[in-house]
Amino acid sequence: MQANEVKSFLEGKLPGAQVEVEGEGCNFQLNVISDELVALSPVKRQQSIYAHLNPWIADGSIHAITMKFFSRAAWAERT
Repeated sequence: MQANEVKSFLEGKLPGAQVEVEGEGCNFQLNVISDELVALSPVKRQQSIYAHLNPWIADGSIHAITMKFFSRAAWAERT
């Protein structure tokens, strides 16, 4: 699995979100930029991502995921 596949897939499932993905194979680090997701509790944020990635996790295509969430303003300050 490639990082660009994960990015395209998640951005298609999370309207208005920007997803930056690093990693390859079955280990990925996600930076999710979304004011909507940042407003949720940390558990709900992760659940929203896992809900979409669970089929790939179940079949072993993805083994490990690290997630960080940013508001658009916070992300703009980083770059």
